[in-house]
Amino acid sequence: MKTILIFLISTSCLYAQSDFQPRNSSLIETVEGDLDGDKLPEKVSVYNTNDTTDLGNIREIQILKKTNGKWKILEKSRQAILESNAGGMMGDPYQSTIIKDGILVIQHYGGSSWKWSVTDKYRFQNGHFELIGFFSESGKPEEYWTEVDFNLSTGKLNFKKTIDNMAEYGKSKSETYVKKGIKLNLQNRNNQRLKIVLPKTKEEIFL
Repeated sequence: MKTILIFLISTSCLYAQSDFQPRNSSLIETVEGDLDGDKLPEKVSVYNTNDTTDLGNIREIQILKKTNGKWKILEKSRQAILESNAGGMMGDPYQSTIIKDGILVIQHYGGSSWKWSVTDKYRFQNGHFELIGFFSESGKPEEYWTEVDFNLSTGKLNFKKTIDNMAEYGKSKSETYVKKGIKLNLQNRNNQRLKIVLPKTKEEIFL
């Protein structure tokens, strides 16, 4: 009986996925977890679509919620996950999507000898998934390495630049800055790059 129940649940999830899957797309990843605090798991799927830009295939993320026994799209976006070739020499920058403590976490990684990584954290609030956290690392061994940890909810941004090649780049530096009022979500995450210039170090931060 238990085996039959598991089979029926799995089959239901597969039908839900195929009902909403973009035409001619392929599934990259699916994860499940509670994202809206109702103790019931949502289903998050990432697709590689057949639509393209100069940076490769466009990705679509969908969050499905089950209401009254039927799956529906809680939110979907083609702005939150980078295209298939947006990682530069590394190719596909997409790493993973996970759900942790009710937070949707999306990770990207790319570059060549100079590398970068970005982790976005979204919370379901005000009726959609808002970006509440941004963490990035970038640099090259024996040159320099930067870290940015930005809590968009509080506005607190911590910046650190560790420099190995001081002859070329000077001394290591760090700064904490408060920047409130930035509103990003799944729908507008990568519409344009936002720049923050830190007042003390004059370093430029791009979201």
